[in-house]
Formats: sequence, structure tokens, C-alpha cells
Amino acid sequence: MAKKPIEFEVPKLTEYTEVPAVTPDTMAHSSPYVSKVEFQEPLGYPGELVDGWQDKAIGAMGEMLGKYRSLQVFLDSCVKCGACTDKCHYYLGTSDPKNMPVARQDLLRKVYRRYFTFAGKYFPKLVGAVDLDKEVLDDWYSYFHQCSQCRRCSVFCPYGIDTAEISMAAREIMDRIGLGQKYCNEIINKVFKIGNNLGLPENALADTLEGLEEDVEDETGVAVKYPLDKKGADILLVTPSADFFAEPHVDGLIGYGKVFHEAGADWTLSSKASEAANFGMFIGSYENMRRISLRIREAALELGVKRIIFGECGHAWRVAYSFLNTLAGPFDFLDPKYPVPQHILEFTWGEIQKGTLNIDKSRNDDMVLTFHDSCNVARASRMGDEPGGQFTIPRNVIKAVCNNFVDMAPDTIHEKTFCCGGGGGLLTDDLMELRVKGAKPRMDALSTVIEDHGVTHMAAICAICKAQFTKVLPFYGMGMDMIQSVHGLVSNAIILTGQVDDDDEEDAEDAA
Repeated sequence: MAKKPIEFEVPKLTEYTEVPAVTPDTMAHSSPYVSKVEFQEPLGYPGELVDGWQDKAIGAMGEMLGKYRSLQVFLDSCVKCGACTDKCHYYLGTSDPKNMPVARQDLLRKVYRRYFTFAGKYFPKLVGAVDLDKEVLDDWYSYFHQCSQCRRCSVFCPYGIDTAEISMAAREIMDRIGLGQKYCNEIINKVFKIGNNLGLPENALADTLEGLEEDVEDETGVAVKYPLDKKGADILLVTPSADFFAEPHVDGLIGYGKVFHEAGADWTLSSKASEAANFGMFIGSYENMRRISLRIREAALELGVKRIIFGECGHAWRVAYSFLNTLAGPFDFLDPKYPVPQHILEFTWGEIQKGTLNIDKSRNDDMVLTFHDSCNVARASRMGDEPGGQFTIPRNVIKAVCNNFVDMAPDTIHEKTFCCGGGGGLLTDDLMELRVKGAKPRMDALSTVIEDHGVTHMAAICAICKAQFTKVLPFYGMGMDMIQSVHGLVSNAIILTGQVDDDDEEDAEDAA
């Protein structure tokens, strides 16, 4: 039975995001659908809450503490200094104290202390230790699915505690006792069965790409190809499956193809690895991350490519940049001249610098742009050869194809960027209230540059950010079409070799 939509009050926008007064349990009702048996078992998890789940959960926690040394360090080192309390977009948007990073961590920390520390075993009340009972488990399921694993709190923590890693561990423990989240686990199943998050079969993917080729040729008069499973191609492009159909994502895919075409690059997509995203990270499962990543390795080997380039997806780039070589390497069969992996923006910026692309910036003059730094790109990866490339390269590309660009407030961008509110496996309609309220800090910053600088559109390089903003912008009185793909902007500005525009055709007809 479907949940009845929850009515909620949309937060009012303010010039600067204000720290709200603590209002306990305002989001205690919020939790995602529980995963079904058919989504659990293929991932290696029980289909439903198992008998003796308390003991099994404690056993899983002990195993993780032994395997991931950082987890125990994070659980032991917090001194409750308060540096993180007002840094989480979900606390700022909901005022629920359990959405303060320190309080969310404590949901797991209290249980850790009870079962894994001397003081917690013998003097639990003195150290705030608690037994793992059903009420605690319900809190885990609710509030660890109110963390987008954006890691903003870790930027401000003097001890470097990473709440994202604690949230990932809690989700993994819950999965292992049969209490998984439907949205993430169903998506991972689709990747295992078909190759992408949307469940697009090969024929549908091929038809979509053929349609794109026709659209681009109709618009420009140039036959830009979007090849699928082309053996012997130099480049394998792995991009989020949203790029195959959704706005504004597909505009980005069109842009990738135009850049490759003008650069004379020999490239292909793969039906086997038609998904850059890796939701295994969201549920804290390195084994499922590995299984998804191996599809990319297998596709690269089967197609005989020389390099791998990732499209615009935030957490996909984090997994690729930080973990791909460990999860699915070594990639010693690729051309050593290129990094493994490479981001599409690195490629495009390189072509812009070489002068390969004929760009008319005025084609984007109907927009005043700002840029949203996506969390996993900003705080967990890099681009290019210099520190901070993940901040400079996207902005360099935007400025190269647009005349009008304005950054948002300094404390809301770069490594301090606010999450879109829908990351970390929370981009599901059963969490819409959380998503809308969690978006408030970014909406505040966006509304300020709209008011002060006439900004009309916001660009992003993450599929989840684009999908989230498309859905939540109208809640704040803004148009859903304000969000743009960076490579959609590139696509607008590129003039292809041999391109014929409508104006050119009219001029030719007049001359005739």
C-alpha cells in the first residue's frame, strides 16, 4: 500500500541561512520504504528482519570495527565540541536535533559504547551507552536515511570525523539484518540485471542514441554519432543513465557527443556498463561497489578501449576517482598517457585550451549562470593536475561558453558547498519532505544571487543534483528549468564544423 503524501510546510527563504531553534522529533516520522525480499537477496542480504537481529547487528558492527579502523577512530574521538551542529543542511532545514551530525553519529556511538567499550559494558548510564532495541533500530532507519553523506560536517570538524562513513556503516548493518532501503537496493539490482539504474535494456538504449543522432543532425545539419558497443574505440564514456532521457541531463550527453565529434575522438558507450552511478557506496557495501565497478572493467576489456572517461555524475566521480583502481583495477591495459579515470570536464577543458572547439558564447546570453558545487565532487575528489581543479575546471568551462557568470556566497561553494538535499540515496518521493527542507540552504544562496545579480539559471555536474533541483525548485517559487547541465551549456555554444543554423538556411533561401 502506498504511503499517503505527507503535508508539510516549506521553509521560508532568507538572505542568509539562519540556525533554527531546536525542535525535537520534527522528522521522526520520516523514513524510506523498506526493501523487499527480491531486492535484498541478490545483494547478499536477508529478505526481511532476521530472528536474533540484535546479536547479528552487534556482530556486524564488530566486524566493521575490525575491518575499517577509521570507523572506530570516528566513534571514539568525538568530544562534542559543537563545531558540526549547524553545518548539516538537514538540521538547518528541519530543526530536528537528531539531524545535527554529532547527534546522528551518537545514534550509533551509544550502541558502540554499550557493546565495545569497558565503561559502556559496566557503567552504561555514565557514558550514555544504550542497548540496541527496536526503538533504537527505528531511529537508525529513520535518521541514517536523513544523511546524504555529503561530508560538509567533516570540513568543519577539528578531528576530521566523517559522519558519512558512520551513516554508511549503519546502513550496511541494517542491510545485513534484513532492514534495507527499497530505493537504493532496487536500483543496484537493476544494474546487476541490465547494466543501469533505470533498467534500460540494450535495444531501448540503442534506440535512444539513434534518436539523439537524428535530433542533432536535424538541428545542425551535422552527423554527430553517439556510438554504442563500438569495439576498438579509443574512449569508453561511462555516464549516468539519466543522461539518456531526462532534462536537463540529456542536453549534457548531446554536449559530450559534440565535443568528441569536434575533437575527432573515437569513442563509445557500453550497454554492459551503461551506468556511471554506484549506489553501493550509499549503502556502505564495498562488495556491491566492487561488483558494479567490475562491469566497467569488463566493458573496457571487451571493447578494447584505451581510456575511460566519466560523465557528469557527482558520486560516480567520487567512486571512480577514489576507489575505481582499488575496486576493479589494475587498469594496466589502458593507455598510460591518460589518468584512470578521467572526467569529461577535464577532456572538454583540454580541448577548449587547445582551441579545438569553435565556441560562440553569445548563444548562452539568454542566461545569467551560477554554479552548484556537488558534494562528492567538491569534498571527495579532484580534477586535473592541480589541487582545487574540481572547483576551477567546471567554472573555467562555464566561463568559456557563457558571458554571464556569478558565484554564490563564498561560504556556500567550493569545499563548503551545501548539498542539493537529495544525495546519498535519498532521491525518492517517499522522502520528499526531507528533500525539500534539506534543499533550503542551497535555495537561500541561490535566491540571493537571483535577487542581487539577476541570476536566471544554475549549472551542475551531478545527475542527482539535477534531478533533485528539478523537483524542489518549484517548492521555493522557482522554475524547474533553472537547472542546467554544464555540457548542455557547452552544447549550446559549440558551432560544429559544417553546421547549418536556421538563420543560415533562411539567408540561403532569401539569396535564392
